[in-house]
Amino acid sequence: MRIRVCHLYPDLLNLYGDRGNVLIFCRRAEWRGIEVQLDLISLSDQVRFTDYDFIFTGGGADLDQGLVSKDLEMRGPVLIDAVEHGVALLCICGGYQLLGRYYRAQDGATLPGVGLFDLYTEAGSRRLKGNILLDLDPELKGGIMPCRGQQLDTLVGFENHSGRTFLGETVRPLARVIRGNGNNGDDGTEGVNYKNAFGTYLHGPFLSKNPHFADLLIARALFRRHGSVDLAPLDDTLEINAHRVMERRLR
Repeated sequence: MRIRVCHLYPDLLNLYGDRGNVLIFCRRAEWRGIEVQLDLISLSDQVRFTDYDFIFTGGGADLDQGLVSKDLEMRGPVLIDAVEHGVALLCICGGYQLLGRYYRAQDGATLPGVGLFDLYTEAGSRRLKGNILLDLDPELKGGIMPCRGQQLDTLVGFENHSGRTFLGETVRPLARVIRGNGNNGDDGTEGVNYKNAFGTYLHGPFLSKNPHFADLLIARALFRRHGSVDLAPLDDTLEINAHRVMERRLR
């Protein structure tokens, strides 16, 4: 089996170690004997998103987000088409915002989004930051594989954003906030899920302390070409310990 991975804008959207998510995704696949092809795609590079099984984009500064927003105006329809055809996707922070309908800055300037996710983001006056503990959305819990016999159904990470994101009716949150701020610090939601596409404000990188969610992404990425695949278990002792320690602190 092989997974084709597209790391989108790795030179522009890579705050707080976001690219580590790609490294973790690829390594966990390779440890199971799955061949991984990783392509780095940036501004004006030719790409067919439907050729890939997994697409990742991270967060970035406002200037870089402006450059990416212009580039995504051209790529938006084909990116949406890829997700509609089952391609798995994970986007973090700035990338998450740009795949919504729009991002409005404090000065009123508006960056148009791709419209993949039914959501919008407006800049707030205070940053929402700190460690965060989440309860995974019930519709996703059934797809989570046990890690060394333990069923993890929470997510942990670090959020650092001034954007306030509000979800529309056609998407679900990735999770509900137990401790922290989440999408907007008000409605208790964090992240977004639409088909096999996920967005979140969790940095860190996100997947390092959430191996169960990394494996959900791998399974979703494989499904389009190979159907349901039973992933071989890995020794996730360190990852589970990191997750549990942070979970206990935040509870």
